[in-house]
Amino acid sequence: MPREPVESRTLWRVHEGGTRELSDWVVVEEPLEIRVQGESLAVIMRTPGHDLELATGFCLTEGVVKSIDAIGTIRQCRSEDDGELNVVEVSLAPGIGFDHERLRRNMMASAACGLCGRASLEALATQATPSRSSLRVRREVLQALPERLLRAQESFGRTGALHASGLFDAEGQLRVCREDVGRHNAVDKVVGRAALDGLATDDTILLVSGRTSFEILQKAAVAGIPVVCAVSGPTTLAIETARAFNITLINFLRGQGMNIASRPERVITP
Repeated sequence: MPREPVESRTLWRVHEGGTRELSDWVVVEEPLEIRVQGESLAVIMRTPGHDLELATGFCLTEGVVKSIDAIGTIRQCRSEDDGELNVVEVSLAPGIGFDHERLRRNMMASAACGLCGRASLEALATQATPSRSSLRVRREVLQALPERLLRAQESFGRTGALHASGLFDAEGQLRVCREDVGRHNAVDKVVGRAALDGLATDDTILLVSGRTSFEILQKAAVAGIPVVCAVSGPTTLAIETARAFNITLINFLRGQGMNIASRPERVITP
């Protein structure tokens, strides 16, 4: 069985009356190796659970494949090192090309030194096209989303240490919610689940906990998601990416307020 996403650990709590020992829930963080066509492509730190969705979303948002149809089979297997279920093997459909060395070089370069803003956007333009979605969302629908996402988080309340990502429809109904120690992983899990279910994303809203960075907008652009929301702020490159790919970017979505950094016409206000 896969490892649980949270485990109990002994801790010591310090307060005005002194120090006491207690057991508390702690989020699990472990490596997951993703292999494509038998070749190791990436090792990512993640919270165990929904690993097949994570690998599917990763392959889609990182440009390994262009659609779910390009994936033939995907399975979880045990690591040769520790015997844990920390490996996912992806086999591509017949006729699908795979340039392992190019993808590895791109990922290593990005991880080692990053890319400048222009280079990042130019690279993304080879994987995604600007959104043409006609989706429009009422302000009150958007304002209800953070509470709905919070209620759907199964493990955050026990640990206080997990990011979440939720995919909603235009009426604010939650379609998919996933948690992970990394917010980008949570997005990949959501994208992967949507792809496996055949859920169209061109009329959906993505809500993430925390801030929005380039990586989140990159994944949304490749997945064709037209509206991205967050409870915290954006980065400059996130705003530039949203504007370049016609994504409505909403930040500080809290209470009765929000900031819109791109394509405000998708938000219906009184």
